[in-house]
Amino acid sequence: MNRKYPILVTTVIVLFILLGTVILERCQPKEAKNNLVQIAGNEFLGDQACKSCHSNEYHQWLQSDHFMAMQPPNDSTVKGDFNNASYTADGVTSHFFKKEGKFFINTEGDDGKNHDYSVKFIFGYKPLQQYLVEFPGGRMQVPRLSWDTKQKKWFNQYAGQKIAAHDWLHWTGNAQNWNTMCASCHSTNLQKNYNTDADSYSTTYSVINVSCESCHGAGKLHIDFVNGDDYKKGNKVAGSYLTLAKNSGQLAQINACAPCHARKSNISASEIASSEIMDNYIPEIPTTEHFYADGQVNDEDYIYTSFLQSKMFRHGIKCSNCHNPHSTKLIVGGNQTCLQCHAKKYDEPTHTFHAAGVVASDCVSCHMPSKLFMGNDLRHDHSFRVPRPDLSMKYGTPNACTNCHNNRTAQWAADAVSKWYGSARKYHFADDLIPGSKSDENSEVHLIKLLKDTAVPNIIKATAANYLGNIQTQNSLQALINLLSNTDAQTRYSALRSLANFQPQSWLDAVGPLLSDKVRAVRIAAADLYSTIPEQEIPQAYTPVFASARNELQNYLFYQADFSVGNLMIADHYLQQKDYFNAEKFYLRGLKKDSLMNYGRLNLSSAYSAQGKNDLALQELETAVKIDPANDRVYYNLALLNNEQNNKAAAEKYFAKAVQLKSVNPRLYYNYGLFLNEGKRYTEAEIVLQKGLAINPADPQLYYVLTIVYIRSNNKVKAKQSATKLKQLDPNNPAYSQIFTNLGV
Repeated sequence: MNRKYPILVTTVIVLFILLGTVILERCQPKEAKNNLVQIAGNEFLGDQACKSCHSNEYHQWLQSDHFMAMQPPNDSTVKGDFNNASYTADGVTSHFFKKEGKFFINTEGDDGKNHDYSVKFIFGYKPLQQYLVEFPGGRMQVPRLSWDTKQKKWFNQYAGQKIAAHDWLHWTGNAQNWNTMCASCHSTNLQKNYNTDADSYSTTYSVINVSCESCHGAGKLHIDFVNGDDYKKGNKVAGSYLTLAKNSGQLAQINACAPCHARKSNISASEIASSEIMDNYIPEIPTTEHFYADGQVNDEDYIYTSFLQSKMFRHGIKCSNCHNPHSTKLIVGGNQTCLQCHAKKYDEPTHTFHAAGVVASDCVSCHMPSKLFMGNDLRHDHSFRVPRPDLSMKYGTPNACTNCHNNRTAQWAADAVSKWYGSARKYHFADDLIPGSKSDENSEVHLIKLLKDTAVPNIIKATAANYLGNIQTQNSLQALINLLSNTDAQTRYSALRSLANFQPQSWLDAVGPLLSDKVRAVRIAAADLYSTIPEQEIPQAYTPVFASARNELQNYLFYQADFSVGNLMIADHYLQQKDYFNAEKFYLRGLKKDSLMNYGRLNLSSAYSAQGKNDLALQELETAVKIDPANDRVYYNLALLNNEQNNKAAAEKYFAKAVQLKSVNPRLYYNYGLFLNEGKRYTEAEIVLQKGLAINPADPQLYYVLTIVYIRSNNKVKAKQSATKLKQLDPNNPAYSQIFTNLGV
């Protein structure tokens, strides 16, 4: 057989998955004006402009969490004990005191020594209150110390963790920066105004807290209208020039709440006036990165992603059906909230199987299980699901029953449910989402089933599309391409992201039309894919729209530049262009913000290696090993670098170490298998590839290399077996057709 064998990859760029690859121009993109404010001719006037006509709502708001989202510090707003109090935890002793009418915290700074820090603002007030400290360059930081307003005591949010002064998580570091991490959801009309070159902020806001215009939009046009002759004559305008008007529909209201009640990224400083959330934000989908495999919350995931999974969302329920949006309290308390719609029988022991009046009989105990975040903030999962201890038994996911009965097993809970309701469970998308999340040989059928089921929520379809990117078969490819015409923007977006794992020629024509998609996030994802294509290969028909979409992508990219990961995203893309000067610059900027971010060092090592600066490349990898000696990716990169330098013995040592650490990276087993195959060590190559397949049994590339190993070692029986499995996984891939023909499979 004359087919050329795959070449061992010797230089690796660990690209940021969210963005994929992108080509940046040498200068920053032009940022459009704020469309919502400038183009519409609207202005933010502040809450006092609303008070006279909406006094009831205004006074409710004064008692709300939104009003206390951020305030100047004074004796009324500050809840913490600043009466010369002290608190010691995790190796740091802090003091709280007042001086000349100001509030101070004496605590550990970024040099490891204690300093006095003046409190600039208070941040929230229940169940915890935080305090902001101002630093040079317009930067404000959130100290680790918080005040528990219920128990009236100081506490550390990361209890039991000794966080070094140079750590990204230290309160003086990038993770606790108000400007980028918190500000947009605690003030009205916040503009981050980050200067990339100076690494500084000029952050502004119209109102210090979450006020009327945070939800309803800038109010000038509305007030001018209601004070004008047309309104007095009874001439109506739909919405009265408000973004969120009274009695707005479900999506309008949810999209008004989502920007702060969702885990998401902002696309740009320029907000588009749009009813589509993904014109301005990219919300998280419930993948196992931040959620449990069945979609239940795991990390600090807020509300939006959970709620979109629920039957409540499907049946038109909106936030204000349960919550008073002005006071932020429940409309009615306890189970009465649910009984607004649900029959009284659901509040009886015959349904709850608990005595009336106890916490366990509350609807939320079973259908909205809670979890603590930020040390003491108890939040409820808003996916409103029925407890499934049977899935806990099978897959290890949590369930509400054993959350409370933590001395019991999932089997005990499943038996109780079967006793009450019979052995059969109604279908839930988790039945397919969980096995689909595993990315093994059985996952594809579950994911495609989710995509075909019209009853499955769109956000779950988007999640299925995300997982399909890990299964690089022709069936998955075709399913993803089919999703590009889906009516749901999040699903189209996820499909585009997953297509980055497939060869460009397989999606080039299908992706082109989405460069002019009606939704900005989708255009960005399409431009991201097209940026990986050599310029001369881009179809001429798409050149103009690609240029426009790429500028939007670049706006998005540079908007993240104040964040440690944002710098690495930019650096990765400069590295793609072979602009090593700027690649090094942004890698070093990112590592300055987070010195422990090892994959930045891996990429910086690749930048040095590409320039022939192998000593510097090796130095970065050796530093990475010291930071995290159990990081298999570092040893993998060391193996690749040493192989490139023709140091075969060192390369093999590091390949073996990465395998020993039980890496789940399929490229490790692929490249190590090729390495051993090229050395004619076929038995060892087989063992390595089989280990890879035990972890990634649906990876056709591993079966491809295994087939090559068997062919080279003249083991025709095993070669045919391996090729047969390859054909089952990826039957229509033209790259494998010659093997199938030669082996008669």
